[in-house]
Formats: sequence, C-alpha cells, structure tokens
Amino acid sequence: MARIGIIGSEGRMGKALAEAIAAAGETLAGGIDKGGDPLALARASDVLVDFSSPHALEANLEAAMAASIPILIGTTGLEERHHWLCDAAARTVPVLQTGNTSLGVTMLAHLVREAAARLGEDWDIEIVETHHRMKVDAPSGTALLLGEAAAAARGIDLASEAERGRDGITGARGTGAIGFASLRGGTVAGDHTVHFLGENERIALSHLAENRLIFARGAVRGAQWLIGKARGRYGMGEVLGI
Repeated sequence: MARIGIIGSEGRMGKALAEAIAAAGETLAGGIDKGGDPLALARASDVLVDFSSPHALEANLEAAMAASIPILIGTTGLEERHHWLCDAAARTVPVLQTGNTSLGVTMLAHLVREAAARLGEDWDIEIVETHHRMKVDAPSGTALLLGEAAAAARGIDLASEAERGRDGITGARGTGAIGFASLRGGTVAGDHTVHFLGENERIALSHLAENRLIFARGAVRGAQWLIGKARGRYGMGEVLGI
C-alpha cells in the first residue's frame, strides 16, 4: 500500500482526500496544515498531495526534494513564480501540478484542445465557471486550465489573449481572445462550461461537479500513478494517457 501524506489536511479537500485514500485501500501517512512540518510528513510518506495555499508551495516542494519523493500539487491560485518553482523541483523529483484533479475535467480539457485546434479563429471561446461563495480566487484554476488547453491548441499565449472582468464600454471583442466569467454563490462544488461561438452555431462543452470527492479520487489516482515515475513535470492528462 502507498503511504500518502496530505498537506492541507484540515480543509475541505484534505478531509475528502482522507476518505478517498481509505476507499482506494492506501495508507494515510499523516497530514499537516499551516505551521506543520512538511519535511517530517514527507519522510513518512511515499508521495505528498498538496491542497494548501500558494505561499506554502516553496516549502512543500523543498520537503519533497529533501525526502526524494514525488508530490502532486492541486493548490490553485498559483502565479508565474510558483510555476518556476515547480519546474525547478521537477529537475529533482516527479511533480504533478494541475488546476483540477477530476478525471472528468481532465477529459474535458482534452476535448477543448481538440475543438480549439480544429475550429478557426472566427469561433470565439468563452469560459464560464461557477463555485461556492467561499472560493477566494477567480477565475478558478480549472477555468485557467481549460483556457490554457484552448490557447495551446491555437498556438497563442493565454496571458496576452485572455479577457476578464468586462465592464463598461469595453469595445468589440478581440479576435482570437479567450474570455472568462466567474460566478460565486451557494455551495456549488464547481461547474465549468467552455463555449465555442461561431456564425449561427454554438458548441458548449461542460463539466458539472456534484461533490468534491471527485477531485479527491482523481488526486489519489494521480498520486498512485506518480510513485515510481522519473523526475520531471507531469499533468493529469498523462495519468489518463491522453
């Protein structure tokens, strides 16, 4: 049985992860939260799963490297600096970083990539996401993951082509832009729809999360897959072989 350590164990995802680890027949090596010792947890684990916060990422990556074990990062709200840290750590240990661990969302990203690659720029792309009222970042990590999939398929840079928070007299929509809209309220676990809007026709690709256990089960599957892999940076698509 794999020993899986949880960083962010007292949060909603941390509790769902503990349940998913038991259901998968694996061993919970322990868990830490703010102020905990990630290195001690890493030394007791075969793999770490991090659903904590961006400011804790550097210490968590350093713990994984010091213990020579893989780490799966599901923390959202990461900035460019955090991705540099992931790249640096991946030169030493296996690092799987993703904006969403759901297997369904992973497949959705694959479908979005396929659609964006085959439809021309005259098909506008808009991404709409809805989450519970307590979510602190927007757009969601999943929305950005889907936007990156579309941008990569079209060979463009998402950072320069994204349109967010439209308000007032914004002017016409930019050709090739990828738009984002974020809704917050209630207890929604996470709904995402990618709209492809062409002349007189539309395509909508959606994923609706009914329970956060789907993210926990996907994270456990990703952690299981990561054990024994060569050092490097991975994504959930590789877990599904797509």
